[in-house]
Amino acid sequence: MRDIILIMSNNKYKKTVFQHVGKTPIIPISVKILIIFICLLLMSNFATNFINLKLSQRQVINLNNTIMVNQLKDLYSTACNQYQISMYSQNHNDSLNAISESAKKGFSQAHSLALGVTQDGSILFYSCADKKLEWNSFDEEALSNMNNKFSSEESIKEGSLTFSSEKGTYFGVYKYQSDWKCYLIRAELRSDTSNDMYRVMGIITLIIVVLVIAFLYVGIVMFKKIFENVNSITKSLYQMQQKQKLDLIDISNAPNDDITYLAASFNSLSSSINNLLGIFQKFVSKDVVHTAYSEHQIKLEGKQRELTILFSDIKSFTYRTETLGNDIIDLLNVHYNSVIHQIHEKDGVVGSIIGDAILAIYGTDNVGPKKSYMAIQSAWDITNVTANLREKMIERRIQIEKKRPLTEAEDRVYQAVLLDIGVGIDGGNVFYGNIGSNEHMANTVIGDRVNSASRLEGLTRIYKLPVIVSEYIKDETLKETNQYVFYEIDTVQVKGKTEGMKIYYPFDTKQFDSDEQKKCDIYEEALLNYYKGDWRNARAEFKSCGLEVAKVFLERMGLKKAPEEWSGIWTMTTK
Repeated sequence: MRDIILIMSNNKYKKTVFQHVGKTPIIPISVKILIIFICLLLMSNFATNFINLKLSQRQVINLNNTIMVNQLKDLYSTACNQYQISMYSQNHNDSLNAISESAKKGFSQAHSLALGVTQDGSILFYSCADKKLEWNSFDEEALSNMNNKFSSEESIKEGSLTFSSEKGTYFGVYKYQSDWKCYLIRAELRSDTSNDMYRVMGIITLIIVVLVIAFLYVGIVMFKKIFENVNSITKSLYQMQQKQKLDLIDISNAPNDDITYLAASFNSLSSSINNLLGIFQKFVSKDVVHTAYSEHQIKLEGKQRELTILFSDIKSFTYRTETLGNDIIDLLNVHYNSVIHQIHEKDGVVGSIIGDAILAIYGTDNVGPKKSYMAIQSAWDITNVTANLREKMIERRIQIEKKRPLTEAEDRVYQAVLLDIGVGIDGGNVFYGNIGSNEHMANTVIGDRVNSASRLEGLTRIYKLPVIVSEYIKDETLKETNQYVFYEIDTVQVKGKTEGMKIYYPFDTKQFDSDEQKKCDIYEEALLNYYKGDWRNARAEFKSCGLEVAKVFLERMGLKKAPEEWSGIWTMTTK
């Protein structure tokens, strides 16, 4: 794993970054250890200095209280003198102003304060170092506390207090002046005494941070050397996670320590898991394998999804089974080896293999019209590999017959191995997920579209076409590509359905055959006349098109006219 900090290499600094698992960064263990150490160091330093400053602040407050008590004494004496002067001059306001001016001489902070507050809360006078601060009322709770302590039996009413203001909390001392009938208060704003503490705290913090950065660099260099083997192992593990594949960790140059032993144990476990995973992949679909690998569990769950379903079946399978006996398994394995590969090549998932039939699902990973396009490509690939197998069998027969003719039994075997398949494709909303129990479950797809794909495959036997698709598949594929031209084959009502559905033959323009396309164009004209009930012209056009599928309509119509109330929908009586 690459480091996350600045490291020294070739006398230059190179900046490296985190590796990530998804959006989660992978943090080296050396960095974690270093961070924990630094955090503990910082906490220790900050806590020690904070406690020291708090204790110092208490001493400062006590000192301020002593100073304020002395200043309050002076303020009390001034108030007594000014009262006598006011009684003589009958000018109370001048005396109160004189008291206020006298109080300012002892101010040392930005918000130092002196007040004269009557027992009912009226402000008799106030003097504040902050000229913008106005006092129109006094803290009722603080006033109540002073009044509660007031006793007529005592000649001296004094003490300490705290009270609130728009600037914050004040602390100070007070003494009752009986001449003016008010509490003389001398106070300081608590935050003023805290500012010096915070300033010192900031300087200490800056020093600590600078030292920590220096120690951090030294620690990184040391830990990088110590954990070099760990970085190599985690890098290998990260690459495995990215590839979603277990591999072996290279420990050829690793030191003889417990970390290397851990990597060797992992290699042993990796080999065992890869062996089991390889076996597991052969029995379940690839998306189930991916879920098991990434989530470490498989749940009984499923949901409605819009998927494309491909159904392929081997024609005349009963005859082949009766002829080949147990050898039919070998033939099926040869067939499915090519077919399943073609399905996986086009991002398909093998849903199930039922004897001679295979069900493939498209869209479990990809959504949108691409899934139907990929399904059609798979259908033609499957058809082509099956045709190639037939050609090899034909070539083999030719080689044998150059030496001798085939026996009757050999001819039966030959006919049995000439596999021919049909493919039906439909799509739409289906249930896809895992069903069964916690002891045994299967990944499956259930829904009307699955049955419809099977019915379409059955129609390939009737219409003598290798691939038949639904209108859903046609519409989705045309949104994705213009590679295929879809020729309408018929409108049928398959067994188990109450409504007709249009069925289509996908013609690949990349394998363009002008003669075949002309035949298909004539066939479409014939089909239009067939739908309209003009069976006379339809018969003539079906005969002239020369397509095998046209024979179905010629047999269906015979020499008859279209039935009364003809809808153009043909009801199938078989699957």
